[in-house]
Amino acid sequence: MTRLDSEVAAWQDPLRAGYRDHPADAAITDAARTWDDDVTDPWHVRTVPGDHDYGVAWTVGTHRAVGGHHDAPNPGDMLSAALAVCLDSAIRLIANRWGVTLTTLAVRVESDVDVRGTLMVDPSVPVGFQRMRCAVTLETAPGTPPEMRDKLFAAGEHCCVNLQTLRAGVPVETTLISPSDSSPPSPRSARSSRFGSLR
Repeated sequence: MTRLDSEVAAWQDPLRAGYRDHPADAAITDAARTWDDDVTDPWHVRTVPGDHDYGVAWTVGTHRAVGGHHDAPNPGDMLSAALAVCLDSAIRLIANRWGVTLTTLAVRVESDVDVRGTLMVDPSVPVGFQRMRCAVTLETAPGTPPEMRDKLFAAGEHCCVNLQTLRAGVPVETTLISPSDSSPPSPRSARSSRFGSLR
């Protein structure tokens, strides 16, 4: 089903062949970090995506619902954006491989959270997003078989790393590091963390 002149196929096919012969090469690690630009500011943080020097750094703010100024994208916006761009790019890549011309593609993600959990107002309210919704606006060029739109959507969902990660859940370890401590840090599962009350 791959188009012979597909730019995506030209880049991906050698990778796919290599991963079949050497599966360990397919295991990668993505990353992001913050840094102490101004640790006296409780409302903003600077973050750099990736370990590669993309020359990109973002200022992230705090949502007004938890007392922030709402003057920069907040972490929930970033999570929503990560899901939106991952699903969008998965559909684009597959469309190019299959030789399907897209005329419209836009992904909107909405994420619902009850902040009483994170503010420790009500212990029965979980901390975290309770629901996320992805709305995909997708149109293909005239003459494209109608069923291709549904196939693209389904394949994009299947191949979207962030979507599948959020749907299935993933173990997350947290480690506390003290620059002045010479003992090795011990990882801790975020699932088992407990905290008393916020005073």
